[in-house]
Amino acid sequence: MAVRWLDFLFPPRCLACGAGVDRQGHLCPRCFDGLVFLVGPLCRCCGRPLPDTAVPDPLCAACHRKAPSYARLRAALAYHGVGRELVLRFKHGGRLEGVERFAIWMEQAGRELLDEAELVVPVPLHRLRLLVRGFNQAALLAQRLARRAQRPWHPSLLRRIRPTRSQQGLGEAQRWRNVRPAAFHIPAGMRPRIAGRRVLLVDDVVTTGATLHACTEVLLEAGAAAVDALALARVVREEGSGPI
Repeated sequence: MAVRWLDFLFPPRCLACGAGVDRQGHLCPRCFDGLVFLVGPLCRCCGRPLPDTAVPDPLCAACHRKAPSYARLRAALAYHGVGRELVLRFKHGGRLEGVERFAIWMEQAGRELLDEAELVVPVPLHRLRLLVRGFNQAALLAQRLARRAQRPWHPSLLRRIRPTRSQQGLGEAQRWRNVRPAAFHIPAGMRPRIAGRRVLLVDDVVTTGATLHACTEVLLEAGAAAVDALALARVVREEGSGPI
């Protein structure tokens, strides 16, 4: 009954375009059809979509040249079109009612990573940006994923100690300079929670991979056995176009 009253006061709207839908946290059929879910074949390391191949566990050219610091990366959606609009409305528009559905998609994309994870950690926001935005979208996703997979999570184990510029609008080289490992920190008292454990790092969107790289370096330095990464969406570049 309470849900019906809420729907009456706040009619359900598509998470991407704002059109009317039947339930909170859903997309209209047109927007759902516009989503590009990332399914195989994928690079076994960075999760980049690859052309059809008969090779088991294929590796993309970029990861063959230089393996990323993380062990594996997976994402649910391609970050363009409806997928991009969905993430932006979630991140900057406060459309939080889709978090549970996003977590379901991410769980499907990263089931193997979640099965092997011993600790789930979100990519952090600096406290000033958290104060302005009011929430950390990566932490909301990490919480739902950890609950669904029955894995421990820690929202403040990894901290952003330098107020970096927003990555939006920056070129690839600028993004890598903007988020170096020195921007992140793990308090000494937290390190025993990481030592020897496989960590799953959660973020909302991956573009160049610079933020994931910086966070991974800090987690490994603190004693993590390995770091995997799982995101709601990622920029998809063609094979051979450089690192993610």
